[in-house]
Amino acid sequence: MAFEMSSSAVNLPNDPQSMIAALTQEIEASLIAVRRDLHAHPELAFEEVRTSGVVARELTRLGIAHQTGIAKTGVVGLIEGGRPGPVLAIRADMDALPIEERTGLVFASQHAGLMHACGHDIHTTTLLGVAAVLQRLAPSLAGTVKLIFQPAEEAIGGAERMISEGVLEAPHVDIAFGFHNYPHIPVGEFSYCPGPALAAADTFSISVHGKSGHAAHPYAAIDPVVAAATLITQLQTVVSREVKPLHPAVVTVGAIHGGTAANIIPDTVTFIGTVRTLHAEAQDVAEAAIRRLCAGAELSMRVRCDVAYQRGVPALLNDDRVLEPVVAAVRHQLGEVIHRRDPSMGAEDFALMSQKVPAFQLGIGSGSPGRADRLHNSDYQPDEACIGLGVQALSRAALELLA
Repeated sequence: MAFEMSSSAVNLPNDPQSMIAALTQEIEASLIAVRRDLHAHPELAFEEVRTSGVVARELTRLGIAHQTGIAKTGVVGLIEGGRPGPVLAIRADMDALPIEERTGLVFASQHAGLMHACGHDIHTTTLLGVAAVLQRLAPSLAGTVKLIFQPAEEAIGGAERMISEGVLEAPHVDIAFGFHNYPHIPVGEFSYCPGPALAAADTFSISVHGKSGHAAHPYAAIDPVVAAATLITQLQTVVSREVKPLHPAVVTVGAIHGGTAANIIPDTVTFIGTVRTLHAEAQDVAEAAIRRLCAGAELSMRVRCDVAYQRGVPALLNDDRVLEPVVAAVRHQLGEVIHRRDPSMGAEDFALMSQKVPAFQLGIGSGSPGRADRLHNSDYQPDEACIGLGVQALSRAALELLA
């Protein structure tokens, strides 16, 4: 499963495009073997013990200095360039999902109920490939590359913990980029989105308290079911009538619980949901509106509402200072294969790094011909050719940012 690169520079092309392509080709088959090993052994958030062990083993084999145990299972490697310059962080996530795999692949998950259904095995392997290429190119780099292998992205907690434990310091990170595989983009293509690219993700839980009673005599009770149903309907007006039309927002109720029988009005109904926004102003408007609608329900329907509103990760902001050179580097390395995409209301915690330093997240096409895969699906089968292509794109981007 391990991969090694020849130490000889004989026959290695001099131009960056051919050099990176040749170095990637040398390790591509081994990278795919590493990916399949990781795929067969998925681990959940903060439990990526075996995965981080594979990462540490490969960094050791490559001669890259690294630290383990950051944010419990995170790994950080460091490649020193031949000349002084800025510190570039490249981040990959490592955790899997609690999904039963149904791909039927020979390297399918060996752990019941767990699967790499978001492609983090692809991400981890891709960054290992980038590490191998950049280690060979280190003498030509003006600066330092910090390789961040992050746990617990799916739990939306790994980045925050790594940042709190100093991953952006010692040495201080000046710029960062991340990447994500996208199965709705054909393999061989890439994407970018200027500005807010992924949404802030807030969650809420609202408990509506009434007075229980017989369903045949609702006047003697205070019905939290009707109040909750009214509130859920009213929440849709947050987007349609409160948030600016040019500020995308989503308010979704994902679950509702209350009652035990058809002829009993319950005491309490609880529902939970999420708010997704791309702009801080819309985030504030949405929270204030939800709280105000709950206060109105208390007055008009005689219930009591307990509102728990939790701010989650912020919007992921792509900085033009990083985006533009990375997009140009992808074109230099692979041609006209990168295209602008619309923002997504999905979320991920690389956004926290984008709030700290100029950052950019690259979209890497992973869609296999003839398939229509989607992330977080039990039959997700990304095209493994995206690994080598991602290695080339990210390596070239690092080389040009640290030119």
